[in-house]
Amino acid sequence: MTGGVSRRDLLKGLAATVVGAAVGAANHGYLYERWRFSVTRETLLVSGLAPPLAGLRVGFLSDLHRSDTVTEEMASAAVELLMAERPDIIMLGGDYVTWGGGRNRRFVGAAADALAALSAPHGVFAVLGNHDDDREMPAALATKGVAVLKDARTRIQINGQPLDIAGIRFWTRKVVDIERVIRGASTNLVLLAHTPSRLPEAAALVVPLVLSGHTHGGQIVLPGLGAIAAREFPVVAGSARRETTTIFVSRGVGTVYVPVRLNCPPEVALLTLQPTLSVQA
Repeated sequence: MTGGVSRRDLLKGLAATVVGAAVGAANHGYLYERWRFSVTRETLLVSGLAPPLAGLRVGFLSDLHRSDTVTEEMASAAVELLMAERPDIIMLGGDYVTWGGGRNRRFVGAAADALAALSAPHGVFAVLGNHDDDREMPAALATKGVAVLKDARTRIQINGQPLDIAGIRFWTRKVVDIERVIRGASTNLVLLAHTPSRLPEAAALVVPLVLSGHTHGGQIVLPGLGAIAAREFPVVAGSARRETTTIFVSRGVGTVYVPVRLNCPPEVALLTLQPTLSVQA
């Protein structure tokens, strides 16, 4: 919510404003920009990251939103773009369908099928978003080899070092509940949280790295006004840092509420991790 108006209403209102004021811009957002996938390549400085993990390349994809308006072709294009980067490990940020527990549950299998082509030497890990149901979507992803973390943490070994990957549900918000998930983790910790609204809690718990989606980068970004529908979030898109916690927020792949993107193209990301001290030296 933003000032008593929901994000859904803001996006619909913005789309209507764009259509009314500039039909050409709206057509561009529908016909072209939402298809204009790009790869965001960024180096993230991560506090406490063990030197042997320096240079680890994380592929990150979020907010697929498979639906009538986010087609198989669009989903495949995003997956192919990420796979062309050959990441060491892949992480997924949730919202694989739109209202997957309701009228669009028929797209659960289609979303999992699109993501089945994802693979990486150190695995594929995911959390659920607020549009994903708690049973069918994780089960479908699991059949494709994706490890879905629901208020859970797993540990893998890379270059002789532990890498802890924790994932929280969208509705897990309290510090005490997040602390329970990450308790016992090493300093090489990545927290997957669908919404960047969990940044304050992560910073309070000294989580080194958070990967999020949910915002769509605002989806409709107006010149001079910015991402009006995403102002409630501490970070709308890209990377930021709060105390010792680094966060990256993806603009996502699909759209929600209105099938329009304006000044906010869809993305997949290749994130190269580097220890903070090694970059400062």
